[in-house]
Amino acid sequence: MTTKVALTPAEPVAQDVVVHRNVMIPMRDGVHLATDIYRPAQGGLPLETPLPVIFERTPYDKAGTPRTELSVAEPVSKSREELALLLVREGYVVIWQDCRGRYGSEGRFTKYVNEAEDGYDSMVWIEAQPWNNSRIGTMGLSYDAHVQMAMACLNPPGLACMAVDSGGFSNAYHCGIRQGGAFEMKQVTWAYNRALESPLAAADPRVLGAIEAESLHGWMARTPWTKGRSPIKWDPDYEAYVLEQWQHGTFDEFWKKSGLWAAGYYQSFPKIPIIFVSSWYDVYVPTTLENHAGLKGDAARPLALIMGPWTHGNRSQRVFGDVDFGPAATFDGQVDRDWLSYRLRFFARWLKGEDLPAQEGRAHLFVMGGGSGSRTEAGHLDHGGHWIEAPDWPVPGAKPLVLYPRPDMSLSEAPSHDGAALSYDFDPRDPVPTIGGALTSGEPIFTGGGFDQVESEAFFGCRNPGMPLTARPDVLSFETAPLTEDLIIAGPVTVRLTVSTDAPDTDFTAKLVDVYPPSEDYPRGYALGLSDGIFRVRYRKSWETPALVEPDEGAFEIEIQPFATANLFAKGHRLRLDISSSNFPKFDINPNTGAPEGTSRTSRIATNTLHLGAGTRIELLQL
Repeated sequence: MTTKVALTPAEPVAQDVVVHRNVMIPMRDGVHLATDIYRPAQGGLPLETPLPVIFERTPYDKAGTPRTELSVAEPVSKSREELALLLVREGYVVIWQDCRGRYGSEGRFTKYVNEAEDGYDSMVWIEAQPWNNSRIGTMGLSYDAHVQMAMACLNPPGLACMAVDSGGFSNAYHCGIRQGGAFEMKQVTWAYNRALESPLAAADPRVLGAIEAESLHGWMARTPWTKGRSPIKWDPDYEAYVLEQWQHGTFDEFWKKSGLWAAGYYQSFPKIPIIFVSSWYDVYVPTTLENHAGLKGDAARPLALIMGPWTHGNRSQRVFGDVDFGPAATFDGQVDRDWLSYRLRFFARWLKGEDLPAQEGRAHLFVMGGGSGSRTEAGHLDHGGHWIEAPDWPVPGAKPLVLYPRPDMSLSEAPSHDGAALSYDFDPRDPVPTIGGALTSGEPIFTGGGFDQVESEAFFGCRNPGMPLTARPDVLSFETAPLTEDLIIAGPVTVRLTVSTDAPDTDFTAKLVDVYPPSEDYPRGYALGLSDGIFRVRYRKSWETPALVEPDEGAFEIEIQPFATANLFAKGHRLRLDISSSNFPKFDINPNTGAPEGTSRTSRIATNTLHLGAGTRIELLQL
């Protein structure tokens, strides 16, 4: 790889700013990535004074308009050029780059797997330029966060700080692509939507027309997809990577790559300041908290952690799903004036050396709940919430709370000792529908946020609108008695189950719910889903060596890891734990046959059993 690349001509975009568009930076394999470089200028000529750099890589069009560069005060998102102008005037060179195989960049797009090396090679090139002062900060949301963590795993030259926003895989096998052994179906909806923008679709109107003509709703009812039998077959690159991730269930070298597994690189990770930000209804809660936990503790690597009540990146809003989290829910006016102001202070401190108060070394956490519980004028549940600040996560001093499901469907601090068990039939042809939760990239099939756990035509797969999920015979629902005082839960959520099945493979799911009592606005109460998780039993012995269940195996123990959360269960509410075996279309459906994952064309009903006692419990932390 050579760093000798001539810049494209400087194009004035304002009196004091120029841009070099589509500079084609070479990668180690000869592929060139399209890169826009914004620089301060005078008289139409770029200034040659070396300056710090802000660098963002994206698959979402470096010349486009990101959806979240906005605030409460300025609700229209800035385009990348508008953002670049602002940052250049703050004293930076600003660089936006299209990821491999996206928009102006060469090469084939295979999601995630080239980002570490491509990011590193791009940093080497930037570091060699005379207008860079060897202080490079990175930022970006979602995929643009994944590429930051991937690149940092290789310790690129010049990297001085990172703002990692709602992404950056600690381990994509456990959060982001798969979870508890199951496949996250947001990957297929993302692939379909992004295939519409692929170079192949852009070059051939017939390809674009074919993808647009497919019914994504129809195809979601015909899973799993297989080669040539999918709505993205028209772009073979996109179909190939999706099916590979879907069908590769074992945790092996396929997953232990820098772009997917930052946890494997923590020991050698660069010692630089990092902001980690996410939210309770985002899909990257575990990734954010695991990266923070895995990298904290070194004074040379100061970390900041921010967890809001939002869905993916929507930090300037207060309503998510059907729930209003109150006027304090926004980042704006709470953690800082807005997200841009927070980043500007961060970059000024670590790229320009300005003497500013440290943002690192603490956790800003939004505790959901505490609202009136009434219906707002806009028709949403007033759940409310407030911010707390702590020196770490989990919050020091939090106390364990262990609750046990009992045969009378109660949830108690005392386990059952009578050997009771509850069985149900799980039919893959009638999975439990996903009703909100920690979701992103699922449109038009599913959406995230807080919702009453009641079937509705608004949610894919609901066959009985108006009926609560607890009415299903394949949902075991356990509730506490009405709380006699407020209870704040803040921390990881762990569900340990003793189970058995008559199938060679099946899934078990768990969901934490805040149950409101009946009221004038909600005559049946309101069951707010907070967090959920899944476990595929072929991985009960290890992620590396899946094993089908033997016919005479009997009961065994599993652990489900719903996402961490922070919620105030108000006096009079109940804490509920739902156990079942599906949550579709959030996760793929287990056919219960034991067939290789993502390939089965047949299915069978599994009779699954939950064994009650000390081995079946939910473990929480209370403040």
